[in-house]
Amino acid sequence: MTTPFKKRLSFRLTRDTVLIAMVLGLILNVIQVTLDYFSARESMEQEITALIDISHSPASQIAYNIDIRLAEELLDGLLRHPAAIDARIIDSNGQTMAAASQSSPESGYRWISDMLFGSSRSFREELKVPQLSDLSLGHLTITIDTYHYGLLFLERAGYTLISGLLKSLVLTLALLAIFYFILTRPMLNVINALSRVKAETPEKARLPVPPNHREDEIGVMVGIINRHLETIDRTLAQLRDAEAVMKNYSGKLEREVDDRTREISEKNDALQRGNKALVRAKEDAVRRARARANFLASMSHEIRTPLNGVLGMLSLSLENETHPEQRNRMEIALNAGQSLLGLLNDILDISKVEAGKLSLETIPFSLRNLVEECATLHAQQARRKQIDIIADIDSRLPETFLGDPTRTRQVLNNLLSNAIKFTDHGSVRVAVTRIKGNVRFDIVDTGIGMSKEGLHRIFSPFSQADADTTRLYGGTGLGLTLCRQLVERMHGQIMVDSEKNRGTHFTVNLPLPVEEDGPKELMETRIPEELKQVGVDLALADDHPHAGPIRSQLETWGIPCRAASAGGKGILLAPADDADDAHNLMPWSGAGVLIIDRFGDTPRADGHARLSMPLVRDQLLYSLSVAAGLRSEGIGESAESYDTDTQRAESAPTRSMRFLLVEDNHVNQLVASSMLKKLGHEVVVADQGQQALDILAADDHFDIILMDCQMPVLDGYETTQLIRKNPDWKTLPIIAVTANVMQGDRDDCLASGMDDYITKPYNRADLKAVIERWAPTES
Repeated sequence: MTTPFKKRLSFRLTRDTVLIAMVLGLILNVIQVTLDYFSARESMEQEITALIDISHSPASQIAYNIDIRLAEELLDGLLRHPAAIDARIIDSNGQTMAAASQSSPESGYRWISDMLFGSSRSFREELKVPQLSDLSLGHLTITIDTYHYGLLFLERAGYTLISGLLKSLVLTLALLAIFYFILTRPMLNVINALSRVKAETPEKARLPVPPNHREDEIGVMVGIINRHLETIDRTLAQLRDAEAVMKNYSGKLEREVDDRTREISEKNDALQRGNKALVRAKEDAVRRARARANFLASMSHEIRTPLNGVLGMLSLSLENETHPEQRNRMEIALNAGQSLLGLLNDILDISKVEAGKLSLETIPFSLRNLVEECATLHAQQARRKQIDIIADIDSRLPETFLGDPTRTRQVLNNLLSNAIKFTDHGSVRVAVTRIKGNVRFDIVDTGIGMSKEGLHRIFSPFSQADADTTRLYGGTGLGLTLCRQLVERMHGQIMVDSEKNRGTHFTVNLPLPVEEDGPKELMETRIPEELKQVGVDLALADDHPHAGPIRSQLETWGIPCRAASAGGKGILLAPADDADDAHNLMPWSGAGVLIIDRFGDTPRADGHARLSMPLVRDQLLYSLSVAAGLRSEGIGESAESYDTDTQRAESAPTRSMRFLLVEDNHVNQLVASSMLKKLGHEVVVADQGQQALDILAADDHFDIILMDCQMPVLDGYETTQLIRKNPDWKTLPIIAVTANVMQGDRDDCLASGMDDYITKPYNRADLKAVIERWAPTES
């Protein structure tokens, strides 16, 4: 039996060994050539530098004496260096005193040298004499052709690679011969012996041991094969005896298999019936969930319609009511109606989550601004209880994230509202950090806490920690349920840790990616340099609740922050209360004074700049600039930058426009008309869609249409589609107004041709915002 040469073991061993050796050798040769390359470059630099150093003194004397003849001799001597192709002495006026040059050698390998070392290199040395070290006499410039060094390097590299290849070839031949005589030939002898064994009785054969291999691996292998052959011989005899016994059991086994097959078939049929029942139960549950969602959507419309009238009329009445007692009663009624609206929204949100109809946005938003807005929104609630609300946002948090700001704000508002509600003294802290790509929110309060049993119930609908909590603080128990469902929909995690009478710590982790193309962090160049120069003298005690966030933000901006002491020159940050340490520093002789007002209720009687807590980054920079007497720059450009949305909405001028209000409910007509008229607009009312079409046909000089979606005769969707068919009305803005808040309502409105969408009850700020968004530009 002949084995092909390339399939022999000796060839394969030799091939693998040599390939490994060649690869390792090639790697080592490449390393050696690389080291030689850097050594050649360094040697070139040192050699030319030494040549210039030797020529510096005589060249300086020549330039000093302006000896042209000696200069030419010196330059001719420099050109004797095999690499030099140009040498010249330039006087202090930039004129060439003497120059010598020669052509570069030509070679077919020159392009390799130029690629490695460059075609030429120029070296320049300033000429000076020791007696007049401050006087520049000119420059000695030498240009070399790197081909001389490149050729030497290429010769060494070629020798290294060729010698490595020859060594690998010699090694290949030697290993091939050794492996053949020591390994392959003895194995072939064993194989030939095996090929002569009779197929009928292989167990009777015994293999001869190759000469000179009795003690090595081949001899051991042959011995093991012979022993196994003996064992096989004995085993075959036993198998023949057992074969008869096995035949006797085969019939019994076949009967048992038939029985088991029949039993499995029966169980499989039962399992299929059970699966069909589960599918029917699932479909029934989905139908019930959809029916409940549709019922809640319908109930939302029916409840919001009269609620819109109640809240709208209360809001309008409050604007004109001046009697304190009557105004207080109306405010109580308005707050009660808004609480009812909030409860309705929570129930609808939970229903949408359970029905799978809650959609999430993925848009860029400023997480820092969102958290600061939430903290500021709840500041008044906390101040009434004399509780500190602390916004501790990582000062290096990226500016813009991608996610759903509405649902993120909803979660934070719920957690902050609960924390303040269940805290009677101390503080509520909201901390925001970014860890391993996730944003972590920590809401920590010093309130009543919860027992271990209560921790297991708080995320269940209509449940609170215990009955006493519901009795003392009220609430429906829906807020935390909604928080958990929203966080899970955003692929996040919410955790809680609490101890009775020791406060509660909620942790929310959300996978919010950073928007790569969004605005970057606030740069130091946008901070006034005067603030970095004068710094801040901090007179807040170490246990002051807002000292840590303020100090961290100042350090991030690069503004020096130090402990306040008498005679300081920076901006003094002092608490609004009459702390002894801060009081002893007054009057302050530094750059200015900024008062930190924890509860925003300290009167402004001292003329100093003030900053109300919780901390808002932009307000801090603006207040520091005001305290230092600087003009506002960057994000703190003016005080108007920090006006509330309500202030801006009330103060921003809006030109008078003409509206067509399509609304079937007379109370809602009155509310919307009154709001629009108070905003300075003219309103024409239509009771249903057909009447709106008739009005437009008679007089189409309207700027915006407010369209109710659910109306008799002709609803808002059909009316909008008919309006859009008229070419003259294709660009007329149509704003949908509906009490439906389920997913898909907005899509239905936009699909029918409407431009925007607001929900009832009417909110003056929302109404004004959507009007400004779609107001026609003045010609």
